[in-house]
Amino acid sequence: MNDYRRSMDTKIVLLGPPGSGKGTQAEKMEDELGLVRLSTGDILREAVRNETELGREAKGFMDKGQLVPNDLVIDLMKEKISHLDDGYILDGFPRTVEQAEALESIAEIDHVINLEVDDEELVNRLTKRRTCPNCNAVYHLIYKPPKKEGVCDRCGGKLYQRSDDSEETVRNRLKVYRENTYPLIEYYKKKGVLHNIDGKGDIKEIFENIRELL
Repeated sequence: MNDYRRSMDTKIVLLGPPGSGKGTQAEKMEDELGLVRLSTGDILREAVRNETELGREAKGFMDKGQLVPNDLVIDLMKEKISHLDDGYILDGFPRTVEQAEALESIAEIDHVINLEVDDEELVNRLTKRRTCPNCNAVYHLIYKPPKKEGVCDRCGGKLYQRSDDSEETVRNRLKVYRENTYPLIEYYKKKGVLHNIDGKGDIKEIFENIRELL
């Protein structure tokens, strides 16, 4: 536990394609390491549900499996990070080199963890994923089913399949991710803070591999 407490001021970027388990691992890191999790996806989806100006603008891009424009995401994340004093995990940000350079102006990142999973496995994961609209809990019909079909274990909300989890949209999301994120991976590799982790397998084993390098 002492090692965990010493990690509380650590700043981590968590990379990985859609469906790689970033959210699950970020939640475990939040619970076990005491770090704050900032999920770009959750923040954007909340804005869409609340029909804020940002949410309305972002919705069109998200529904097509496209990345939300840099300027919108950068402004959103800068505002969130500015209110934090201790360590945190950035889940889904940055996604481009431009975003990484903007992040450098406000924070020094200690570790960048890149979860590696092949595309066919990701398609299988995402098309069978179900999400709670109330608390953002995520389930999988095979790997992590809810105790009661269609109902969130955590809050009792009615689970749904996100519009961007259809197979066609998933494959486009993966293509967009690979094109935009490869330069980002190289960017952090050159800085000497990148750690590649196999994201396929048991959730607990993946977390142990992450914990060992922190």
